[in-house]
Amino acid sequence: MTANSSRYRSRAPRSEDAEEKDYVGFATLPNQVHRKSVKKGFDFTLMVAGESGLGKSTLVNSLFLTDLHKDRKLLNAEERIHQTVEITKHTVDIEERGVKLKLTILDTPGFGDAVNNTNSWTSITDYIDQQFEHYFRDESGLNRKNIQDNRVHCCLYFIPPFGHGLRPIDIQFMQALQEKVNVVPLIAKADCLTPAEIKKLKERLREEIDREGIKVYQFPDCDSDEDEEFKRQDKELKESTPFAVIGSNTVVEARGQRVRGRLYPWGIVEVENPSHCDFVKLRTMLIRTHMHDLKDITNDIHYENYRAQCIHTMTRCVCVCVCVTHTRTRNARHSRALNR
Repeated sequence: MTANSSRYRSRAPRSEDAEEKDYVGFATLPNQVHRKSVKKGFDFTLMVAGESGLGKSTLVNSLFLTDLHKDRKLLNAEERIHQTVEITKHTVDIEERGVKLKLTILDTPGFGDAVNNTNSWTSITDYIDQQFEHYFRDESGLNRKNIQDNRVHCCLYFIPPFGHGLRPIDIQFMQALQEKVNVVPLIAKADCLTPAEIKKLKERLREEIDREGIKVYQFPDCDSDEDEEFKRQDKELKESTPFAVIGSNTVVEARGQRVRGRLYPWGIVEVENPSHCDFVKLRTMLIRTHMHDLKDITNDIHYENYRAQCIHTMTRCVCVCVCVTHTRTRNARHSRALNR
């Protein structure tokens, strides 16, 4: 009886005090990181590029449910032709369920509107490099605690739906930016095309991007432990690129519901209807599933390449200075020896 009682006691559940002694506490690290990140907030810089009239501003407003261009002056055709490419910056603080996002939108008015667009992307690549330079300088300084990250994390490039594939300027632009930023090509104004035309254009664009060796943003492979729903969604996103998108700032009545869309004589095009366009897929990729990956690639690949190049250049300059100093010292000694 005593032995059985002893054996029974040994199998009894451990007390909370005993479990507390064996509990170190590092299992709370994810919660600590989450609290710190939410308190600090997040930042994301998105660049939109493409010729005028492709709905860039409208799409951004639709993505983030905000109006970033309230006071924008619309230029006529003649003014757009003579306009130079410049970067306009719009920053807005968005909060959703206690999570704060500092969103910066970079527009590129004037790009692709001139008669001669040779090297019209230079001001854009220069701007991206300038942000890398500012971050590198701040990172190399003494006060690294409050570094402002203004690096460009993603560039949405709008391709006109009217052509039969990539134009020379499309190819040259994406090739110029592919080593500096995550380029996500989009088919603009998808409501101008039938579903069959969209499918055909997507296939042609994918072939031309591959043939020209253009490095657009690549979705990371799913981990083996991801749930099946996430894997299915990720596969669907990959197969839908380049996304065919529509934007709208107006709300219309459709099937008894108020939705964002465009009203035509033949019917209503709904922005958030997956059977009408890829807007929801773009929003899912850009905001809900891959925003952090876009930031990681910017920091770990594009910025690191720039940083390595800067360090290499600085090292060469130091070596040259040392060689020059050594040569001058040797020549001075030689001159003194001759004078004696």
